[in-house]
Amino acid sequence: MNLPIGLRAKVVILSLFLLCLPWLGYEYVWEMEKYLRYGQEKTLEGTTQALATALHERPKLFDNQASFLNQVEKGRDLYAYPLAGPIQLDGKLSDWDLYQHRTLNYSDKHVIYQRSETEPIDISFSHMVGKYGGYLYGFFNVNDPNLIFRNRKSLRIDRNDHLVMATQSPDGMFRRYIIANTQSGWLSAFELPADPSQSMPVTPEVRIQGQWLKTDKGYNIEFRLPLEMVGSKLGFAIHNVNDTKTRQLVNVIGTSATDSVASLGTVLVPSPEIENIIKGMSHNSSRIWVVDNHGRVLAKSGDIRSSSNTWADDIEVNQPESFWLHFKQQYILPLYYKILTRPPQDFIDSLQDSTELTGSHIEKALSGKQGSTWRLTPDNKAVVLAAASPIWIDDKVMGVVIAEETTHGIRSLRNRALEKLFNVILTIMSMGTLALFIFASSISSRIRRLRDQAELAIDSQGRVRQQIVASKNRDEIGDLSRSFSSIVSRLGQYTHYLENMSSRLSHELRTPVAVVRSSLEHLGLQQLDEQSQKYVSRAQEGVSRLHLILNNLSEATRLEASLTQAESCRFSLKKVISGCMQGYQMTYPDQLFSIHIEDKAMSCDGVPEYIAQLMDKLINNAIEFHQPDSAITVSLTQYHKQAILKVSNIGPLLPKDMNSQIFESMVSIRPQGINGKPHLGLGLYIARLVTDFHHGSIKATNIIENDIEGVEICLTLPLSDEK
Repeated sequence: MNLPIGLRAKVVILSLFLLCLPWLGYEYVWEMEKYLRYGQEKTLEGTTQALATALHERPKLFDNQASFLNQVEKGRDLYAYPLAGPIQLDGKLSDWDLYQHRTLNYSDKHVIYQRSETEPIDISFSHMVGKYGGYLYGFFNVNDPNLIFRNRKSLRIDRNDHLVMATQSPDGMFRRYIIANTQSGWLSAFELPADPSQSMPVTPEVRIQGQWLKTDKGYNIEFRLPLEMVGSKLGFAIHNVNDTKTRQLVNVIGTSATDSVASLGTVLVPSPEIENIIKGMSHNSSRIWVVDNHGRVLAKSGDIRSSSNTWADDIEVNQPESFWLHFKQQYILPLYYKILTRPPQDFIDSLQDSTELTGSHIEKALSGKQGSTWRLTPDNKAVVLAAASPIWIDDKVMGVVIAEETTHGIRSLRNRALEKLFNVILTIMSMGTLALFIFASSISSRIRRLRDQAELAIDSQGRVRQQIVASKNRDEIGDLSRSFSSIVSRLGQYTHYLENMSSRLSHELRTPVAVVRSSLEHLGLQQLDEQSQKYVSRAQEGVSRLHLILNNLSEATRLEASLTQAESCRFSLKKVISGCMQGYQMTYPDQLFSIHIEDKAMSCDGVPEYIAQLMDKLINNAIEFHQPDSAITVSLTQYHKQAILKVSNIGPLLPKDMNSQIFESMVSIRPQGINGKPHLGLGLYIARLVTDFHHGSIKATNIIENDIEGVEICLTLPLSDEK
C-alpha cells in the first residue's frame, strides 16, 4: 500500500525509532540496579558476619537468657519489653496503654493449685513486665470478686490474697518474695524463706516498690524492682483466698510454679552488654538486631528510615545556581518523575517495636548458614533487605545477628542515573531528529527542483523548451540530474532535426518537382494519343498536388523562421479581428457569420499580420467542417487582462483524445479526398505557432447543446496595459 507521505515525513517517522534509546537505557539502568541490589545484599551479609564474629564464643552474653532452652513457652517464659519511659507507680495502669497489645491473660488454663476441683475458678488476671532504667516493671490486673486483704492483727501474710514472686538471682540463689497488703496503697513486700514449705519468718523487702489498688472487678498490683534482683528465671503466682473467716487458700494462678528453681519460667531482659557491642553500629545506615535462638530480641540498634537519608546525603552534590538547573528542576524533573518514583520518606515499619523476629533468613541463620531476604513493607512503599548471620558458641548456634536496610539508596541512585540518561537521550534525539529533518529537507528540495526542471523542459506538445541544469553534487541525486540533462539534450537535438525536416524536404524536392512539372508541360504541348494524354494529365495533377504540399511546407517553415525575427508592436486586437471578419464576409458571400466583438480596445503586443494569418486558418478550418446553411460564430471578449477569441462551427466532433494533437504539424482529421486537395494538417499548427509567439494559449473543445454538435476553438491572448 502506497501512502501519500512525503520524504521528510518518512524520515521523521523513521526517526521515531530513536525512541528505542530510552527503553534500552532504562533496561541498562535496571540491570545496573539488580547488580547494585546484589552488592547491597552481599555487603549487608558481610556486616552481619562481622558483628556476629564479635559475639562468637561469648557464652556469658547468653547465660542470663533462655537461649539454652530447647523451647520457650508463651506465658511461662517472660519477655521484659523495653519501655519508652518510666512508669508512675499509682496502680491505675494508664501508663501501660501503649503496651496493651503485649499483655498476656492468665485464667483457668494457668491454674497451679486448686483446693477442690468442684470449686469454680473465679479469678483471672492480665500481666506483663518491662524494662526501663535498670528496673523491671510489671503489673497485675486481677479479676477477683472477693478481695481479701491481710489481717492487721495477724502475723501470717499468706492467709489472704497475695502475689508470690520467685527468681533465681544472678548469684544463683533461689529467692521468693511475697506481696500482701492490708489495704490499698504502697506495696508491702517481704522475702520468704528459701524453703518452699515455710512461709515464716519473713523479712521486709523495700526494693520491691509499687501500689496495690482495689478496683471494681478486683485489684491492680503495679510494681518495680531492680534488675540485679532478677536472674534468668522468674515466676509469679496470684494466691486467692475467698473466706475472711477460714482464710484458706482456694487456688493459685500464675506464670509458673514458685516452689522451686526447676519449676520457674524464664525471663528475657534485653541484654545491655550486647546493646553496648552493637551500639557502634547505630552510626551505620543499617538497623541491627540480635536475637536468641528462639527469635526473641536481645538487642537492637539503628533506625531503618535513616538509611535513605544517608544515601541521599551521599548522592546530593551542591551545584551552582544556573538557568539550566532552574529549568531542569521546574520543568524537566517533574516530567521525568511522572514515570519514575521517588523513594518515600515515610513508610510503615511493621517490625519497629518487635520483640520477636521470624523469617526464612533467620531460620537459615539458625541452621548455621548466612541468609538474606527481601520484603515489602505493609504499605508497599519500601523494599527492605534483611541479612542474618549465626552466632556460634562451641558448636551450637546461640543467636542471630540481623541487619536491615531499605533499597531507597539504590532507588535514589537509579533515579539519578535515569535523570542523566534521559538528559543525554533527549539531547541526542533532538539533535538527531533536527539533523535528519534538515537532511531530508535538503534531499526533498533537490528532488522537487529536479522535478520542476523536468516538467518545464518539455511542454505539453512534447517539444523541448529548456535544458535541465546538471547538478554538481556527486551523489545519486546529482547523477540523476546529469542523466536527465543528457536525455533532454539528446531529445532536443532529435526534435530540432524533426522540426527542420519539412524545410529541408521542401528545399530538396522543389527543384525536381519543377523539372518534372516543366517536362510535363512540354510533353503536354506534343501531339499525343488520347491514352497518353490521359496519363500526362494525371501526372500534371499529381505534380500540382505535390507543389501545393511543398508550398504549405514552405509556408510553415517561413512562418517559423519569421517568428524568430519578428518585431512586436502594440495594436488593437479589436480592429484586426473586425477587419478580418469584414474581409471574410466579402470573400465568402454565401457563408453566414455570427460575430460578437466586445466594444473595448484590447491592445496586444505582437504582429497584427500574424493574427490575421491565424484568423485565416481558423476560419478556413471552420468553413471546411461546418454544416451547410449553419453560421460560423466568432466572438471576441475581454476577461480581466486577457482577450478571449472563440471560433465555433456546427459540424462533426473531434475524435477522442485529439483535442491537443490537432495543433501538431502534419496532423489532420479530414477524410481522405475531401475537396480533392491535399491537407497536411498545418493550418492549426500555424495557428498554434502564432499563439505561442503572442504568449497565448489555444485549445479545441467539442460542444454539445440541444442536440447540436460542433467544435469550438478558443484562443486566449494576454493584453498589454493601457498607458
